[in-house]
Amino acid sequence: MEFFQQAVYTTSVTQLQQHIRIDNLTKWCSLITTASASAADKGEIYCLWGEFKIHREILRDGIRFTLPGCPNALQWTITITKPGSILLHCTLNQQNVANEFSESIDEFLSAWKTGLENWKSVVTAKPPVSESCPTLFGGFG
Repeated sequence: MEFFQQAVYTTSVTQLQQHIRIDNLTKWCSLITTASASAADKGEIYCLWGEFKIHREILRDGIRFTLPGCPNALQWTITITKPGSILLHCTLNQQNVANEFSESIDEFLSAWKTGLENWKSVVTAKPPVSESCPTLFGGFG
């Protein structure tokens, strides 16, 4: 199943990738209540569906987050589709889900949209100098 939302966010892909990290996901999405990184691209979160391991992957035009232990293989991407516009795209490995779960995914993406559209209040400082974006998967970078 697929879910989409569009957000207004004026930044570069590089800034998006530098500022949205596992260790600060609680600042971007109010439905992620705790987040800790064990590495730049791996960590744990607690969100509206429970506690999960999380992976972060740099994409050509954004970022992908996956919950590898999730029974629904839930993942979402945050990509710049054109200047000033971000596409939030969430997928799961089910063709049909209960309405309550579908509504919770819409709520999750809405929380991300709100966080992205309020980015000026989230991004208060430059990311640490040592924090660099990893090489893109598949040889793009």
